Amino acid sequence: MKVKRILYIILGCIGLGLGALGAILPLLPAFPFLLLAAFSFAKSSQRLHRWFTGTKLYKNNLESYVKGKGMTRKTKIRIMVTVTILMSIGFVMMHAVPIGQIVLAGVWAFHIFYFLLGVKTIRQTNSSM
Repeated sequence: MKVKRILYIILGCIGLGLGALGAILPLLPAFPFLLLAAFSFAKSSQRLHRWFTGTKLYKNNLESYVKGKGMTRKTKIRIMVTVTILMSIGFVMMHAVPIGQIVLAGVWAFHIFYFLLGVKTIRQTNSSM
């Protein structure tokens, strides 16, 4: 049980680090890594989870989504653009694998439809600017 807890802590720290980088680097998505950190910290330690959910990084990027309210337009656009760029690179690199391109295009389309139709768009508040 202790090994599992340590693995979750390590995974949470990796997610937090990559999520923090993603918050400042335009091509690295912060959202999925911060979700990974939130999940991992919740599984590993109540104290770490409370700390993480109190950080500005969490509040600006995940809090409204986790509470079921949705995401700001800016956050949704940033995620969709990042995923589109990264999947485009993969699509081009798979020029010799047509089935791979088809699967990647399907995943991309699902991702775009999910963020456009499945995630509620909320107004940006002054505290999240």
